[in-house]
Amino acid sequence: MTDTQDHLTRLAEIAPDSPLAQARATRQAATDGIEASYQRLFAPQDVGGFGIAERLLLAQRISEWHGDRQLAAHYAQLQQAQPADGPRLQAALDHAERLAFKPAGAEAKHLQALQQAGWSLDDIVTLSQLIAFVSFQSRLLFGYRLLAGLPVATSGRAPVRASAWRTASHTASGRHAPPAFTSQELGWEPWIAAKPLEAFDEPGKALLTKFGHADSDYFRLLARDHAVLEQRTITDRAIFFTAGGLARQDRELAAAVASKVNGCIYCASVHARKAAQLSKRAEEVQRLLDVAPGGILSEGQGEDWRTQIDFAAALSATPPQANAAQLAALREQGLGELELLDLVQATAFFAWANRLMLTLGEPYDD
Repeated sequence: MTDTQDHLTRLAEIAPDSPLAQARATRQAATDGIEASYQRLFAPQDVGGFGIAERLLLAQRISEWHGDRQLAAHYAQLQQAQPADGPRLQAALDHAERLAFKPAGAEAKHLQALQQAGWSLDDIVTLSQLIAFVSFQSRLLFGYRLLAGLPVATSGRAPVRASAWRTASHTASGRHAPPAFTSQELGWEPWIAAKPLEAFDEPGKALLTKFGHADSDYFRLLARDHAVLEQRTITDRAIFFTAGGLARQDRELAAAVASKVNGCIYCASVHARKAAQLSKRAEEVQRLLDVAPGGILSEGQGEDWRTQIDFAAALSATPPQANAAQLAALREQGLGELELLDLVQATAFFAWANRLMLTLGEPYDD
């Protein structure tokens, strides 16, 4: 088996020959992509205007808000200097806290506040990636520890419920905004400028073209930090587009569940549609989308999906609330270690994806 002594192996205390280690080795491309994303964010070749001291302090605070004291200690130990206090750092902390607890509460004015505090557009994108990545990272660690039978902090067994979402009738630019979750195809507009393709250097153009994203405002916005975008895209594909393990429709379902918890209408529309197409269970997918704020997401679902939905919703909460009883129920359904790893990683990834979509722009349906 390939040795995977990445930072998550150390932080989650994964035993080398354990079923979890073997499952992660089977998903080596995802393991490598996650590690490379971490390195691009915290040991980049070019930090730009976003220094390492700021990055580590923000990561420590985000880890604390997501309830992972070990991860917070990891980032604290890496700090060799304290960033300067002031409006710039405070604006970033305020933004990170908002995205930790109420990501659907992000608005265009919050990005304007970051710019007014001295953040460049490129650094706002990297900041958004960092906030979202640590949200993903903390849920991976929680899920890995749960799979390994290690103790995790959880406040109870009550189901995690659907959260509120944006209800404004129009976007910041005046386009019609979707009033509710839907599986229909939506558009998305950025709150800060996506660079035109011709403005990128050759590596940036090559990256966007390689992954088929040259015409996407969203990806041309994220490509302001194309080193991070490249590894994030590799990680995404390695989590969702791999053979064996959890059925693809169930990975897409987990993405839709996380999006309901986080209030991301756009992400839910994409992944609910895929779940419905692959599973041929459109009515059940629509039932999930129709759950009102405060409702139980698994209400009215079949036993297989009810158990998966409850687990994915609990892992998506801030801090995560998944527990050993939920995991045992999944095992009783016949899910093995690789399938459970796929469920954890697919769910956790949408702590990253949702927070990017919600913090950098908004959907429209006209």
